[in-house]
Amino acid sequence: MPVKKKTVNNIKKKQIKFKFQLRDLVVWVFIFLLVGSFFIPKPDGKLEPEETITLSQAIADIKAEKVNKIQVVDDEINIEYKDEKLVSARKETDISFSELLVQEGVSLEKLDLEVKDLSAAKVWAEVLSTVLPLVLMGAFFFFIYKQAKGAQDSVFSFSKSKAKLFAKGKQDITFKDVAGVDEAKKELEEVVDFLKHSQKYKKFGARTPKGVLLVGPSGTGKTLLAKAIAGEAKVPFFSMAGSEFMEMLVGVGANRVRDLFSTAKKASPSIIFIDEIDAIGRQRGVGFAGGHDEREQTLNQILVEMDGFTPNDNVIVMAATNRGDLLDSALLRSGRFDRRITLDFPDIEDREEIIKIHAKGKPFARSVSWEKISRRTVGFSGADLENMLNEAAIAAAGSEREAINMEDIEEAAMKVQMGSEKKRLQSKEERKMTAYHEAGHAVVSFFLPKIDPVHRVSIVSRGIALGFTMTTPKKDHYNETKSHLLETIVSLLGGRAAEEMIFSELTGGAASDIDRATRIARAMVTDYGMSDLGPIYLGPQIEQMGFGRSSFAQSEISPEMMAKVDREIKKIVDEAYRQAKNVLKKNKKKLDLIAKNLIEKETLDGEDFEKLMSS
Repeated sequence: MPVKKKTVNNIKKKQIKFKFQLRDLVVWVFIFLLVGSFFIPKPDGKLEPEETITLSQAIADIKAEKVNKIQVVDDEINIEYKDEKLVSARKETDISFSELLVQEGVSLEKLDLEVKDLSAAKVWAEVLSTVLPLVLMGAFFFFIYKQAKGAQDSVFSFSKSKAKLFAKGKQDITFKDVAGVDEAKKELEEVVDFLKHSQKYKKFGARTPKGVLLVGPSGTGKTLLAKAIAGEAKVPFFSMAGSEFMEMLVGVGANRVRDLFSTAKKASPSIIFIDEIDAIGRQRGVGFAGGHDEREQTLNQILVEMDGFTPNDNVIVMAATNRGDLLDSALLRSGRFDRRITLDFPDIEDREEIIKIHAKGKPFARSVSWEKISRRTVGFSGADLENMLNEAAIAAAGSEREAINMEDIEEAAMKVQMGSEKKRLQSKEERKMTAYHEAGHAVVSFFLPKIDPVHRVSIVSRGIALGFTMTTPKKDHYNETKSHLLETIVSLLGGRAAEEMIFSELTGGAASDIDRATRIARAMVTDYGMSDLGPIYLGPQIEQMGFGRSSFAQSEISPEMMAKVDREIKKIVDEAYRQAKNVLKKNKKKLDLIAKNLIEKETLDGEDFEKLMSS
């Protein structure tokens, strides 16, 4: 039969990798000593002499046949006499004791002579005493070398980019998974088309946008949009946070920038995404570090890479920040970040779309209304909405229900907005004061035509607040009017007015209300020109620097004008406080009714509140 030849492919090649560790050295030395000990003869049955005699005396006693047993161990002679006495004698190392006896005419056949050879033991002792120190010394220096090499490798690895790579076609997020940012998606669709069909634009002499900057509050979908672009274009996506460029060593950030751009160019067309770019892209020349700061060197390298001598064909840099006003002007100019896309909190329609996306895969009751939820969640970002539905799902699972209902969603929205409920032990007097404080807010808000309807009133503690009064806008507000701001101040001071009217006492619970009311009044006077001082800007001096950036300078308002500003603010707040007290005096019975129900039920929904006020 023919013999089947083994090919190279059928032979598995094994690679042995040696990894040096200190514990391995100890183990091997122990094994070496253990094996060596096997070759050392053990002097079993060795006689233990009681005294020492001369060699000539020992030979004379042997001739006289006084000796019972002789044991020779190296150059030591142990003798046992017939009377069981034990003695020892010593001979020269190079002389054989047997030959000495023969020379003296002693017959060896009649003697009980035992010779133990310990030459092997001496050899091993000499080997161990010579080799072992060398082995230990070599192992020590080898260990130091490995440690130094590892530290050197870790130092040089600092310069490597730490960007996370989402490979081509492995990014599942697309524009279908992003809602509430239709304008931004339309603008970014052009970027995707550039990456897919670059030749179409090159025919007209158009170049690929080098940079796209996403600016907006946290949770509005900046990172999600960047991933969606990579998913739509199906190109490699390199993601890295701005803080990851920075290390203790000088020049590491710049090296990482070079490595990141070099890798992205090799994988082009590709996308580089730098999240929180304000960590390294802040305005240069500000602060104590001067121009040699590591952060500034990193920023300079980014500027060179984005607009250097070599064009970055089909490599788009995307960056996200919620502090676009802090970025350096050289970073924002055309030719680097060509496009700036501003994201804001979603409106009522956008919130409904976002909720529907995050609701996928979750069971909801038929009574759940997406429209009511979107109206209820004014001011929520996309991340807040996702967190709200997740909290609602957790609550429903904990209650072992089959579906998520409106109560779960309402409680989840309250948790996201204000925190979890806290059961604080309050005295009856404190509960009563809290109830009247929140009832004051609610009653005053009910009789103010510009204030949104009351959604919920509660004396259950959440966060640092002992209670709260929540209003829900009928629609999203994009502009503020003077009448609405004035009524907002009146509503905020309703709690303090109720405390003073009912208890003739003031509490610290109104601190946040007073702070908000004063801030609104100051903005009306200094920023909006809504006072008797006229349309004059009296706030901090702001110098616009282009592309939405600005710098702040010390206010140049005179002390006399500042005194007038303070008087105007006080006049607005005092008038609002007077109106709040007048509303409560005219509706004292409604105030008592709402406070009584709050003490009994702790929480009143908008419908229950409306019924009580209409009764």
